[in-house]
Amino acid sequence: MHDHRSCSRWRINWQAQVRIPEREGLTECYIRDINFKGIQISLGERLKKDAFVNLTLVLSPEFSFDIEAWVVWQGTIEGLHTYGLFFTKMRDTDKERLYIFIYNNFREQITKQWWQGVPIKEGGENMEDRRIFERFSAHFPLRFLSAVENKEGQAITQDISAKGVGFLTDEELVPHTGLEMWFEVPDKGEPIYARGQVAWLKMVESAKFRAGVELEKADFMGISRVLRAIESK
Repeated sequence: MHDHRSCSRWRINWQAQVRIPEREGLTECYIRDINFKGIQISLGERLKKDAFVNLTLVLSPEFSFDIEAWVVWQGTIEGLHTYGLFFTKMRDTDKERLYIFIYNNFREQITKQWWQGVPIKEGGENMEDRRIFERFSAHFPLRFLSAVENKEGQAITQDISAKGVGFLTDEELVPHTGLEMWFEVPDKGEPIYARGQVAWLKMVESAKFRAGVELEKADFMGISRVLRAIESK
C-alpha cells in the first residue's frame, strides 16, 4: 500500500458488531469512520481509556477482523460511548480485506479520495471527532539534546501528535539527525520523554527556526496527557 492510501479516512457510518474480551457474544456498534490505522466507533459498552484492547470487528458476515487497538480518546455522541481507536496490531491480509470491503460498499468515495484527489469535506470537528493522528495545537516548553551535534537547546512546541512534534527554537538543527526530547506538560506529572528524528527545518525569522520531528514510535500515553492538558486550559 502507498503511504497516501494508508492515511485515507473513510466516513462510512456503518452498523456493525464487535466482540469485546470478557463479554459474551457480539455487541452492536456504529462505525463513523475507519482507515488502516484506526477507527471511530460508537457502542453501548464502555472501554477503558488509555489502554490496549483486543477486538473482533464484524463489518459483515464475510468481513471480520481480529485487531489490537489503543483507546486514544473517548466521548459521547448521540447518547453512545464513542471512541477513537488506533490499530496497534492488524494483519496485512486484513488490511487488504478491509480495502476490498470499502471498495465494494463505498466505491464512489474511495475513487474520489484516492484517484481524483478530492477530499470528503466535513463540518467542523470537535473533541469527539478528532482523528487518531491529527496534530493538535499545543504550546509547551521543550528541552532537547542532539547527540550527533552534542547540542542542547530549548524550544516551544507548536503542535503535537502521537507520531510527531513541531516546535520553535533558536538552534539551527540539522535535518535527519536524532533528538532526545523532554516535554513539560502542565499536569504535575514528570516530563514526557521521547526520541525522534528532525524531518525538516526552516527559518521563520532571524535566528528563529521552525522544526518538525518524527517520533521513533507512537507515544499513546504521552498524547493522552497532552490532550487532557489542552482540554483543561
